[in-house]
Amino acid sequence: MARRPTEIASRPTIRDVAERANVAPSTASLVFSGRGPVAAATAERVRAAAAALGYVGPDPRAASLRRGRAGAVGVLVEGRLRQAFRDPYAVAVLDGLAQELDAVPTGMLLIAQPFDEPDRPMEAVTGLAIDAFVFSMCGPEESPLVDYLAARGIPMIGTGAPVDSRVHHVLIDEAGAQGEVVGHLKTLGHRRIGHVTMPMRPVTRGGRLRPADLERAVYVDSRERAHGFLATAGRRSPMVEAVAPDVEGGIAAARQLLDVPADARPTAVAAQSDLLAAGVIRAAAEVGLRVPEDLSVTGFDGVDLPWLTTPLTTIDQHGEDKGRVLGRLVARLLGGEPADQVDDVTIPTDLRVGETTAPPTR
Repeated sequence: MARRPTEIASRPTIRDVAERANVAPSTASLVFSGRGPVAAATAERVRAAAAALGYVGPDPRAASLRRGRAGAVGVLVEGRLRQAFRDPYAVAVLDGLAQELDAVPTGMLLIAQPFDEPDRPMEAVTGLAIDAFVFSMCGPEESPLVDYLAARGIPMIGTGAPVDSRVHHVLIDEAGAQGEVVGHLKTLGHRRIGHVTMPMRPVTRGGRLRPADLERAVYVDSRERAHGFLATAGRRSPMVEAVAPDVEGGIAAARQLLDVPADARPTAVAAQSDLLAAGVIRAAAEVGLRVPEDLSVTGFDGVDLPWLTTPLTTIDQHGEDKGRVLGRLVARLLGGEPADQVDDVTIPTDLRVGETTAPPTR
């Protein structure tokens, strides 16, 4: 007898499979979940019945309803996704986060926030089924996502931004760490120290910065590291904002510090990231300066840059460990721990002295 259209469109259930295999529904369910012992012959019979019926496994939507979870965590990354995947530090944080979320278990949905389209994430998140939200990179101080996610009761975890009591954070001492690496340069004898910063706002032309410009900064980490630099190097020390937080941005910013007469040129440059520091080193080579003989260079992040042959002096902020701490906070909140009992976590950083710093020769 021909099947009615409604029957053709219906999806086979675990009960249909159990009936065809002549086993109890609980037995068929164990075969697909893998959570209990089932005789090999019985399991094979269940799988054969499923194949005959076109049954591909439990409906994840039904499972989500039973658990009261969507089974996914939204993760915001600054810039376009391809930019994040080119940044070893961002990849390290995401790797550590993924390790912890795998153990929950839950999935991870990456959501990009293009620098020139700061409102794009709101479009992506609206109506999205997620259990928690992670601001994986320290981005803008404010975000419209916070009110929206809070209204939905979705827990939020960040790394310093957005600055809001409803967001739990994994923090480092941004200003203190930047000051520590500048203190290392001063201990070596450097007095003319320049600073290459990450962008201070989503869209910027870059260029020279004055201390007063920091009060209009949008990005928390860039601003705080610049404050740490000025507090240690002196408020008259030159600063240049990079257009983008990558090697090319570092090259362009460094040329503004280095393409000057020798007596006005800094003997050391502290960059706010390892990628920017790599750009500073390339810019130094372009103008005929040797690192560290003619120019000392420091970074910030502590990532591996295999194509940079000289070990970089940098601040190691242990990106993978930070990601794991983010993941553990997510797990605690998803596990039902009251939000008011989950405190922010501050993790340590380490000064890692490489071969890109030395006493000045002039």
